Amino acid sequence: MKHSLLAAFLFSAFSGQAAIAEQSEQLANYAVERYQQAQIHTLENLVSYPTVNKEGLATPDNPDFIGFKSFLKMKAAQFGFDYQDLGYTVLIGMGNQAEKVTIVTHGDVQPADASKWQQSPFKMDKTSEPGKLIARGTEDDKGAIATALHAMKAIKDKGVTLNNRIELMVYLAEESDWAPLKEFMKTYQQPKYAVTIDASYPVVVAEKGWSLIAPTFSATSAQTGLYVTDLKGGAFVSQIPEDASVLVHNADAATVAKLHDNVGKLKNVKVAIKEQEEGLLVQVKGTSAHSSEPESGENAIAHLAEIFKGLDLENNSDGQAIEFINQLIGLDLYGAQFGEIAYQHDFMGPMTVSPTLLSRDGNEIKLSVNMRRPVGKQEDVLKQQINNALTAWQTRNNVTLKDTDIVIGTPMLLDSAPHAQALLDIFKHFTGDEDAGFVSIGGGTNAKLFDNAVSFGPSMPGKKYTGHSEHEFITEQQLALNLKMYTAMMIKLGNM
Repeated sequence: MKHSLLAAFLFSAFSGQAAIAEQSEQLANYAVERYQQAQIHTLENLVSYPTVNKEGLATPDNPDFIGFKSFLKMKAAQFGFDYQDLGYTVLIGMGNQAEKVTIVTHGDVQPADASKWQQSPFKMDKTSEPGKLIARGTEDDKGAIATALHAMKAIKDKGVTLNNRIELMVYLAEESDWAPLKEFMKTYQQPKYAVTIDASYPVVVAEKGWSLIAPTFSATSAQTGLYVTDLKGGAFVSQIPEDASVLVHNADAATVAKLHDNVGKLKNVKVAIKEQEEGLLVQVKGTSAHSSEPESGENAIAHLAEIFKGLDLENNSDGQAIEFINQLIGLDLYGAQFGEIAYQHDFMGPMTVSPTLLSRDGNEIKLSVNMRRPVGKQEDVLKQQINNALTAWQTRNNVTLKDTDIVIGTPMLLDSAPHAQALLDIFKHFTGDEDAGFVSIGGGTNAKLFDNAVSFGPSMPGKKYTGHSEHEFITEQQLALNLKMYTAMMIKLGNM
């Protein structure tokens, strides 16, 4: 298989970037001059809707999503665009040409722990850190929706003639359930070009596959030796956990000394050990991040388990979970301890393996381990290697897991996309980064559901992605740059 895009990236097959048309340059500048403050105001409205999907309540019936869609309908009418509410999906279009360019976004967001925000996560904070617009969804993905709407409006203002319709797709369950969109795509006419604006710059041509290993531990303790209870950690599966804690019982002086010794070896996390009536409470404070970029955070669950290395815990559910993390994952990010599952791809990089969530149901504890896998290993091989490692661990520790959920996601690596180079040229022009090339990401976007979609922003290379974190923001400067590039993108693809 010949990867023409990768060849362009690695060997500079193009002698120089294509010139950006003067019309695009002028219109991009006009968009920022005319609509920078307007797009901030629109984003402020969008984030005010807490569009978090709730179990047992269908998205189209959720009042927060109903309000969110009503606002989008109002903006579409205000800007002179057509609007279609298709339940889980909203389409906002400009033009009635036979062929179209689909700009793919999503309007749902991950949960947010209000106690970790200086102001409400669903009220834009423009004052705590000047220049930053802080709220859930600002970077993932409501900022992109606001920018796309105003880029379309700038083009409409100037009466620019396009050969292709521009259609903004806003899906409303990207963070939780792709099934409705997969069903929708069975009848949706594939566009001439598709671009997701839910990832990174310069141009994303490869995405790792979202995967999961989730064992359930179910065992009681004799409570006669050293044991732990009330093990907690994480907020949701796709976030590197910021908090984790556990209660330690029957800890003698030597055990306490060992705990403190292990704590002293940890870096970049905060640990508190507090005496409670029922035992010692051990709390770890890490740094949340998107689980597609585990290196950007500090995993509180993994560090909590590390504190118990060298200690012999009783084999209850809580103790089993800690031993599982220590023996099969540790502080490594790439599955090096998990049997033979670790691998990497020359372009897409290594598979990442992160414990992200501990869920309790009575005595049972489910540990979610989120993986992001590149191409390079067959699904059946990886699944067999996972099962081999699980079997060996159970035998070695005299443990029987109640069950284990395993999900092996499909990675995406495009052989070619006719519009990828055009987007790269736009990025180079507006950033001045002549060395920019095609990239791979650990996250997964709805690009996988289109025939030939690439991703274009909104996150800049070299900067921490804040989506899914408890400190999500986008800067005013980045919004302005995005508005320039998305305006130029729509003009370019609208006439390709």
